[in-house]
Amino acid sequence: MSNTTKEQGNTNILSLDIGGTSVKACILTKDGELFSEYTKLPTPKNATPEALIDVISELVADLTPFSKIAIGFPGYVKCGVVKTGVNLAKSKWPDYPLAQAISDLFDKPVRLINDADQQALGIVKGKGFEIVLTLGTGFGTSLTYDGELLPHLELAHLPVSKNKDYDDYIGDRAFVKEGEKKWNERLQRIIGIYKTVFNYDELYLGGGNAKHINFELDSNIHVVSNRDGIKGGAKLWDATEKYHIFTTYPKSHTQNGK
Repeated sequence: MSNTTKEQGNTNILSLDIGGTSVKACILTKDGELFSEYTKLPTPKNATPEALIDVISELVADLTPFSKIAIGFPGYVKCGVVKTGVNLAKSKWPDYPLAQAISDLFDKPVRLINDADQQALGIVKGKGFEIVLTLGTGFGTSLTYDGELLPHLELAHLPVSKNKDYDDYIGDRAFVKEGEKKWNERLQRIIGIYKTVFNYDELYLGGGNAKHINFELDSNIHVVSNRDGIKGGAKLWDATEKYHIFTTYPKSHTQNGK
């Protein structure tokens, strides 16, 4: 390994984006530029923590060098511990210390946050009140102000009708069941609700189903891709530890007093 590569490895970041459909990974420079190819593998069906970690191990096997890890997870995360994982193996995730497990596996420090939050860090302009909604397996949400993440809210699980929450109403299962036309009508309704409730400055729509949007959007609403948010992993490590931004260190380091 050349000295230049070693120096880059000291600042490079392994960025992981865990979704209900696939797990994506790449190595970023500290400035958020791609240092490796953007690779992915399918998320195991009803993924348990152990099954997901196996996929991450396989995905990362050929990705080097990096000195820290950023992870976006599809659920509520507090201080590196998963609280909900409803689109994975639902009953297996509450209170699972995923950040510690990954940190110990790779012997690197980890920052773990909600996946929409990580994507938002790479997307938002950093001015005013901005919201990112991800339209994928489920319905992801992130709120930022002047580029800083606000405390995470699992708005996907607010009721939107008598027997449906946002995940049920606009998630991928709804898209498949109801079809594109009905799904777009529902999305228009949700945007109307968000506009009234939050009065956002900018709204970003991402996730795999965003490509199916077929109606005209306001000038402050933008469709973005997963790659638009790729810098989120680097921005996460630039962010101040606050709210749910928390650094987990390998047990081997803490035991040695580092």
